[in-house]
Amino acid sequence: MGWPLRMFQEEGYYFVTSRCFQGRLLLRPSEEVNEVVGGVLARAVQQSAGSVKLYAFTFASNHFHLLVWARGAALSGFMQYLRANLSRKVGKLVDWSGGFWERRYSAEPVLDDASMVGRLRYVLAHGVKEGLVDRSAEWPGLTCLPQLLGSARRLFRWFNWTKRWSKRGSEDMAEEGRFVQAWAEPVELEIAPLPCWKGLKEEERRSAVRSLVEEVEAEARSRGTPVLGARAVRAQHPHTRPEHLKRSPRPLGHASTRQALKELREQYRAFVAVFREAAARWSRGDFLACFPPFSFPPRVAPVRVAPVL
Repeated sequence: MGWPLRMFQEEGYYFVTSRCFQGRLLLRPSEEVNEVVGGVLARAVQQSAGSVKLYAFTFASNHFHLLVWARGAALSGFMQYLRANLSRKVGKLVDWSGGFWERRYSAEPVLDDASMVGRLRYVLAHGVKEGLVDRSAEWPGLTCLPQLLGSARRLFRWFNWTKRWSKRGSEDMAEEGRFVQAWAEPVELEIAPLPCWKGLKEEERRSAVRSLVEEVEAEARSRGTPVLGARAVRAQHPHTRPEHLKRSPRPLGHASTRQALKELREQYRAFVAVFREAAARWSRGDFLACFPPFSFPPRVAPVRVAPVL
C-alpha cells in the first residue's frame, strides 16, 4: 500500500511528527545529543530562508514533534534536511548505523487558533503525560519550554562536517573527532510566538504557557502513578526497543470544529482526484499533465508511447 499523498497549502500551519526506527530510543536525551539536535534544528530553519517558521518543538527519546508554518512545499525540503542530518549526526553519537527513522514524517494541517494552542499544550505535555517526569521543566530532552518562558533565541553548535572533510589530508586529522570545537559553528534557534498570541504582551504569553503547563501537571498528579525520573531516562540505552508502542491512525488535520475537518476532507479528496488523473496521463506519456500546486509527480518513469503507423 502506498503512502498517502501530501497536500500542501500556499501557506499553512502544520503539526509534524517523526518517530525513530522500531521506536528505539535513538534520541535518548544527553548533553551531547541535545546540543547536536539543537544545532541541526537551528541550521534547518536557517537553511529554509524564511519559508519555514518554528513555533514549538519537543524531542522525546524515540520521536519528535514540531509546530511550524511553511510556505508551499518548503516543509518537504526542510524535513529532508532535518531528518538526514539528525540520522547522520545523532546516529554517530549513539553508534547506530542502520535506518534511523521508522517511516515518513506526518504533517497534519492545523486549521484554527484553538487547535494551535491545543497542539502547543500537547508539545508541553511530553514527558509528563507518559509518566517519565513530574514536571514539564524536568524533561531532560530538547524542548521549547525554556524559550517560551525566557528568551526566544538560543545558541547551539552546528558541527560542520564539510569543513572536517576538507581537512582530511592533514596529519592531525586522525586525532580530530567529529564533535570537536574545530568544526563547530554557532547557530541561533529562534521560535516565533503563536499567531493567535501576537497581540499579547511578552509576559502575557509566558503566563499563558505557564497555565498550559500547570494544567498538564495537574492532570498527571491526579492519576497518582509513579514516574520514571529524568536520571533513569538518561540512563536508558539508545538502542533499546520498547515492548509496546502507541499505534493510532494519523488524523487528517487538527481543528476545533467538525465543519472545518469536513471541509478539509473534501478539499483533500478533490486534491487526490486531480493528482491521480494527472498521474495517469503522465504515465501514458502526456508530459503536459497538470498536477495540483505544491505536489510532486510520481517517480515512475512514463511508459514509452508506441508510434501510430
